[in-house]
Amino acid sequence: MHALTNPFTATKSEALRRAGNDYKNALRDSFFPAALPVIVFALSLGASPAMATSEYVDAVNYPGPEQGWDAFHGLEQRLVRDFDDVCGDTFCEGEFSNLQALRYRCSVRQADSLIGECIWTFAGSNAEIDDATGKVTIDARTWACRTPLAPQTPIATFYSALSVARPMQATLPATTTTIHEGLFNCLN
Repeated sequence: MHALTNPFTATKSEALRRAGNDYKNALRDSFFPAALPVIVFALSLGASPAMATSEYVDAVNYPGPEQGWDAFHGLEQRLVRDFDDVCGDTFCEGEFSNLQALRYRCSVRQADSLIGECIWTFAGSNAEIDDATGKVTIDARTWACRTPLAPQTPIATFYSALSVARPMQATLPATTTTIHEGLFNCLN
């Protein structure tokens, strides 16, 4: 006759041995060993972009994180002030009389300081009232206007050319055009 073993009366070492074997068997029989190489590979892909240097960065982050902040935001503030000064007589005369400059952004290639592109975004709306129903009809739009830069424009040359009080009117480096002319083509 076999004596039945009560699992609750086993010694501590026997219980640990059994628990370890149960864990090993569960691990061996699970998907984990087969999935481990896939998980490691996926994690390595996710880590690569963080470790690699981006080819292009926002101008505020050129040449390093936030190192272009003052220069770029100074330019953006002058552009917005210049836009506000001319808006009523030019861009804001039409259907969208409340145009607002939202954000100006430029990309810069890290390796050689050349600008990839600059985009200035705007928003505007027009509201009409239906006099019979009282319903307000809104036509709201956004625009993304590309600055007409010459290829291979260095960021330092760009800043220098636009360091004037009215940067929208300044001729862009290696071109015969201005940001104002680019906006006219975009917003009209």
